[in-house]
Formats: sequence, C-alpha cells, structure tokens
Amino acid sequence: MEPRPKRRYVSGVRQENARATRERIAEAARTLMLERGYAATTMADVARAAGVVVQTLYTSCPGGKPGLAKLVWDVTLAGDAEPVPQADRPQVRAITAEPDPARKLAAFAVMAVEIYERVGPVHRVLRAAAATDAGLADLLTETERQRLAGSHGPAAHLADIGALRAGLTVERAAAHIYTLTSLELFERLIGICGWTEADCRDWLAGALRDTLLDRGTAV
Repeated sequence: MEPRPKRRYVSGVRQENARATRERIAEAARTLMLERGYAATTMADVARAAGVVVQTLYTSCPGGKPGLAKLVWDVTLAGDAEPVPQADRPQVRAITAEPDPARKLAAFAVMAVEIYERVGPVHRVLRAAAATDAGLADLLTETERQRLAGSHGPAAHLADIGALRAGLTVERAAAHIYTLTSLELFERLIGICGWTEADCRDWLAGALRDTLLDRGTAV
C-alpha cells in the first residue's frame, strides 16, 4: 500500500500558492489604493496589477470590493498573508515570555507603533472613503470591534500574572489598551504634534505602565 505524504505535499503546495496569490493581490490593491484612493481603484485594475483574472479576486476576497479592502487590511496588519494567529507570532510570544511587566509593556508599545506605521496610511484611505461607502464603513466598524476584542488578550495576561493594578478589571484594562493604541491618536501625535515614532513608543510605554500596573511595578 502506497504511503500518503505525496498527497499532503500537493495540498501544501496548493496552500502556499493560494497564500502567495493573496499576498500579491493585497500588495497590488494596497499600492493602487494609496496612489489613487479607494473609490478610483477598480477590481479590474487590481487584477491586472496582480497578474490574475478578476474572478480570482472574488474568490480570494469574498464580498467584492469591501472584501478586497479587508484583505488589504488583514495582510497589512499582520505584515504577511501567513495563516498564523497573532498570539502565535514571534513578536507576541516574546512579549508574553518577558517576565518583567514594565518591559513587557515597553515591547508591546514597540509593536503597537510598528503596526501603526504599516496600517496608518491604509486606514486613512479607507476612513476617507467610508463616508460614502456603507460596506466599507461596516468593515472599519468591525475592525475596531476586533481591535477591542484583541485588547482583552494582553489585559487578561497581565491579570493572570498578577501585574494588573488593584481594582482594575480585565474589561476596563482592555478598554484602556484599545484607546491608548488608537490609530487616530498616533496620527495626531505624529501629524499634528510633530512627534516621532520613537516619541510615540516612549509615551505609550509610560502611559500603559501608569494605567495598567501597580505603582510598585511601574518604572
């Protein structure tokens, strides 16, 4: 009886090809949207730039153009199209493994500003277009809900290791994290206040420590 690794290998190649195609589509769409704006970027333009047929876009991005925007958002947020949960990514695992709560939050601040640097331009383009596109507005609302839900992870982790400030619930801590890492907040600090990304990292690390940790823990 023949062994089955070959079939698993073929399946793995197909998955890798699909991932590469999604990443190529996301890169093409992001480039066009940043150059032309969301409304002026057509599915046909993206397909041509990505070297695929239009039907491939609809297969890879269910929901039409808002689905394409979601793909752009998801890939830009993660930094790639790998199907790896955020909690399993090396940077997050390193933050989780860091034993010192203050250093943990400093590393979290670094990651938050790196994410802003990646997704900030995309967010501005989509936010401007959402004023007249209900599907896109729904997408942005959902991304905010997901961001708030994602903030529960670090809040619960701090509670689990006994570092969360006394009297501060996980729910309220998550709300603090969600607000302090707002893309619009970074946008104003950099664009209006003239701060650098390093300024934002330092401020965020301090704000998170002061808000989330007991006084004896914060440094």
